[in-house]
Amino acid sequence: MLKPYLNSNVIEAGCDEAGRGCLAGPVFAASVILPSDFNDPLINDSKQLSHKQRMQLRRVIEQYAIDWAVASVSNREIDQINILNASIQAMQKAVGKLSKIRPQHLLIDGNRFKPFPGIPHTCIVKGDSLFLSIAAASILAKTYRDEFMEKISKEFPLYGWETNKGYPTRKHRESIAKYGTTPYHRKSFRLL
Repeated sequence: MLKPYLNSNVIEAGCDEAGRGCLAGPVFAASVILPSDFNDPLINDSKQLSHKQRMQLRRVIEQYAIDWAVASVSNREIDQINILNASIQAMQKAVGKLSKIRPQHLLIDGNRFKPFPGIPHTCIVKGDSLFLSIAAASILAKTYRDEFMEKISKEFPLYGWETNKGYPTRKHRESIAKYGTTPYHRKSFRLL
């Protein structure tokens, strides 16, 4: 069972990103502050859930979270500052977009983060499978990113983004080899 918090006496926001390993599209991140007594046994690392489960849980999270926000960093920015910096920037943007309450501590999924002004943080490797707020953030980041990729797949239907979401599947790489890149591809990645 996932832990509700790291420190019970402060307002914590969980942060996670989605789309780091993709060849196309932005990286998305979310920040979520849950009530200390919140519990939903289905919430887990978004990678462990089906699309249907993620969409159902997204509605639960958006309804019951004290505050939540989603942000993204474009593929062009990723090419300029690299994917690690872009992932951190997306998480920082998501924290900055929290509008109802300012967190007193950030729980960051992973092992790297740059300090957010005035808010201490703790990096937790595999945090999305340990803490509810990080798992909730992973679900929001993943569902919002998937929706974005489905939307742009209509613009560029040859790459299968409606199913592969920009990840390096065989079909995606074969389409790049056959049709070239799109304005959404990350040119700094090994695309072939």
